[in-house]
Amino acid sequence: MAEATVEPRLRRAVGPWGSYSWGYADVGADIYVALGLVLAAAEGFSNIAFLFAGLIYVTVGLAYTELAAMYPIAGGGQLFVARGLGDFWGFVAGWAVLLDFTIDIALFALFSAGYFDHFFPGLSRPPWIILEALAIVLFLLGLNIIGVRESSRLNEVASALDIATETSLIFIGFFFAFDPAFYWHQFSAFAMHFDTSKLLFGTSLAIISFVGLESIAQASQETERPTTIVPRTSVALILTILAYALALSNLALGVIPWQSYDPNSTTIACQGLSHGACAAAHLAHQNAPVAWLAIHLPVVGAFVAPVIAVLGTLLLLISSNAGVYGSSRIMYSMAGNGLAPGIFTRVSARFRTPVISLVVFCAIAIGELIFSGLTPDAANTLGDMYAFGAASSYTLVFVSLLVLRYTDQDTPRTFRVPWNVRVHWRDVPFELPIVGVLGLMGISSVLLMVFLTHPIGRVAGPTWLILGLIGYMIYRKRQTRPVLHSIRHDWPEKQLAVYEESGETALAEEYREALKRRARKSQAVIPPEILQTPGEAKPQPTPDTTLSGRH
Repeated sequence: MAEATVEPRLRRAVGPWGSYSWGYADVGADIYVALGLVLAAAEGFSNIAFLFAGLIYVTVGLAYTELAAMYPIAGGGQLFVARGLGDFWGFVAGWAVLLDFTIDIALFALFSAGYFDHFFPGLSRPPWIILEALAIVLFLLGLNIIGVRESSRLNEVASALDIATETSLIFIGFFFAFDPAFYWHQFSAFAMHFDTSKLLFGTSLAIISFVGLESIAQASQETERPTTIVPRTSVALILTILAYALALSNLALGVIPWQSYDPNSTTIACQGLSHGACAAAHLAHQNAPVAWLAIHLPVVGAFVAPVIAVLGTLLLLISSNAGVYGSSRIMYSMAGNGLAPGIFTRVSARFRTPVISLVVFCAIAIGELIFSGLTPDAANTLGDMYAFGAASSYTLVFVSLLVLRYTDQDTPRTFRVPWNVRVHWRDVPFELPIVGVLGLMGISSVLLMVFLTHPIGRVAGPTWLILGLIGYMIYRKRQTRPVLHSIRHDWPEKQLAVYEESGETALAEEYREALKRRARKSQAVIPPEILQTPGEAKPQPTPDTTLSGRH
């Protein structure tokens, strides 16, 4: 169908539950993937790995909550970094998280097929499972071209069903299947032969799965009253996911041997099986780890496991969908801010969705699926590449949070990262978030873990960044724009436009007043259209208002 050029504006169609379910679809599904990977990597200390990752996740979540409420514009972490550190680092952050979102599409499509294959074990091995995942990606591409409202509804229904099922699984598991003696045996056995590299590897696998708050930030420009809704849904998501991840990881250690998730182990579930059959059994467990846990529940296990398999299939489907959505919105934002070719801002005249971005990044995800299918373990290959992008992007987001506390004190903050101390820098007072500093230290340590423990990630991740930077340099040179410095952005004007369009008129007026105070204090000049309240008569140009000052 021919596409007409229309104004690149996204449709505002996501409400409170839709905003929450976008995040839950991404993070809530992660336990369906990460449980098996982390148990195989961190063994008896997998609960410790999830705990360390969870603590860092809380700090990441709080940082994203403050920034997404401040800047409710499509772009997420990439936009925050561009606002705080400039165009070059904004591109680096966006390109790094794009690696994650494309792998998100591929990895969750792969595991969605894995849970579906709980009913068809013969399909759980390549090439069949890869072909299933490819079909899922193509389906989601079509769904997202149709529009965010339709894909949001899929998230909302599946998230509600999964919350009820996971809660029931945890309740039944701890009351009727959890064995404290077996739990202590697995924990103490690893402690006796403690392996730091395994714990670090498991922690890095756990932390990279906590990316749902990025999805909430991506959807903020399509969320109704975002500065009110985003903080509420983000905090609720932080608490929900942290509780589920810790509960299920501890439950698994008290119910099933961690070796059943390790493809290299021959001591569990392999009695009487050939080597090939043993590997197939482990692969089936690894591709549907929560369903394998549910099978071990007494009495109800035979009934609960199929339900978990169905919900895992659906939830991972919408988590892959969140990756499709997020990658297209990141590139939409980057192109709109002069960091990528403007063709990526092109919006379908019929559906008002960024079709070109959707097609490009689904194609990249398909390439990643095919590449992973050529390796001995597709899931671990994708997870290995996943780690670098998340750790790199989150590190830059924390730096931007600290910088923006100093450079942008005008923007209303409907949510603040807690535990702040007042400090002075160059005679300017500002509030330094202690949690932000701790989060920066934590995520930087994860980035170091990636380089130490991820053989594919430490090569593929930097290679991805280098290729992206080459493209960025070529694009900026052709546009006669600086490579290492920023072009001028009308951030206040864009921000006020979003406030007004989303109904946040009180915040818009508060922001205007802050800009006026800063202008009077610094004797700067600001364009009259920014200071003008909608509906007021346009002021006549004067020497004080016709020159544009950079905020």
